[in-house]
Amino acid sequence: MKTLLKNGIIITDKYTKNADLLIEDEKILAIGKFDEDKYDKVYDMTDKYIMPGMIDAHTHMELQQSKEYRSLDDFYTGTVAAAVGGTTTIIDHMAFGDDGADLHNSFNTYKELGKKAAIDYAFHGVFQRVDGAILKELKHMVEEEGVLSFKGYSTYGYALSDEDFFRIFKQMKESNGLLTIHSENDQMTNYLRDKFIKDNKTDAIYHALSRPNETEEEAVDTMLNLAKMADDAPVYIVHTSTKEALNSLRRAKENGQKNVFCETCTQYLTLTDEKYYENGNEEGLKYIMAPPLRKKEDNEALWQGVIDGTVDVIATDHCPFTLEEKKNGLNDFTKAPGGAPGVEERVRVIFSEGVMKDRISPERFVEVMSTNPAKIFGLYPQKGSLAIGSDADITVIDPKKEEVLTYKNIKGLSEYTPYEGMKIKGSISHVFSRGKLVAKNNEFLGERGYGKWLYRKRKFD
Repeated sequence: MKTLLKNGIIITDKYTKNADLLIEDEKILAIGKFDEDKYDKVYDMTDKYIMPGMIDAHTHMELQQSKEYRSLDDFYTGTVAAAVGGTTTIIDHMAFGDDGADLHNSFNTYKELGKKAAIDYAFHGVFQRVDGAILKELKHMVEEEGVLSFKGYSTYGYALSDEDFFRIFKQMKESNGLLTIHSENDQMTNYLRDKFIKDNKTDAIYHALSRPNETEEEAVDTMLNLAKMADDAPVYIVHTSTKEALNSLRRAKENGQKNVFCETCTQYLTLTDEKYYENGNEEGLKYIMAPPLRKKEDNEALWQGVIDGTVDVIATDHCPFTLEEKKNGLNDFTKAPGGAPGVEERVRVIFSEGVMKDRISPERFVEVMSTNPAKIFGLYPQKGSLAIGSDADITVIDPKKEEVLTYKNIKGLSEYTPYEGMKIKGSISHVFSRGKLVAKNNEFLGERGYGKWLYRKRKFD
């Protein structure tokens, strides 16, 4: 079947032009000017932006955070939310498996969970320990099984040591894999958290105060140095939230360190720690996440990082829980599950705050929201591109429409949106996943199980 998107404004990371886009079955067939009478379906895209399908490189669907808490969205409801919000591919961070688990433990579980996804998806593996057997398994998964990227934590229950990280970096360098890292100083965050609880400082704001900017900066500096020692092994810092950590990443890039990648998230560009005080402690618990929300000056620094190229990717860290579960932290912030929704809001918020406020160009928007994650994580040019032969993953934005974000219009299972009441310029008009129209004007038109797992491979410098 041939589908024609007529009279649109084609936008990639490299150019903008007025043209038609032709789809045949699941692939992009041509870009140019075509007679609409020759095709099976024709969509009038006059004055609308036709972009590569957006990629969220950091989600947590069905995350078993602890024995008590599991994130609300599964791979169906979460990908429905993603699709309606303009995202056509997610790369999900797998949860920890059983104690002592190998790398396949979570991977095998997630392969089954993902089968219900409505859009295409991939996984980041996860480390719980490091030894010779794990490194051998890592080599095979990266080189033979298409699991390009893995996550290591410098904090939480399976915090890795510097030696662990260095050994992983060495193997990743050899195998052309990518280590993504949650970077916070474990000892200091634990010390401050325990001290606040001991001193009866239990409100949500103390979650943020227990994880000050310097704890992220110190961990990022350490990870960058370890990657450099491992012959510039690829290193990807997830959810960068502070100006100090951003400056560390900028220095590393300016000093010529190769394979350094920086991710930030919607919330760290648009929200501040004032949310922890908003309408009392109960409201503040909605924003318990790690790293926490920061100051306006951090927002501004991160936007500058998006503008100057220090930030490579804008993702979400989507991980919602119920309001009732969040309220378990009323008398002790450590009892609230960590995480917030965002997969459905990201594209609209960043387009409105970035493009429509003239912070970034439409081309730069495509770069950080689609093309860069595709290139970094081994999906390009199948994804993140409007090239001939690429998957017909397409996000269409109407820049003339405006709306006010509210949880009442959210398709995912979250009971709130962190962006409640935000005025948005630009709406998601149409979303195509491999040529299939899966969403239109906030209505999901896709189907359960349509998404495919993506085998990934790339070569780093």
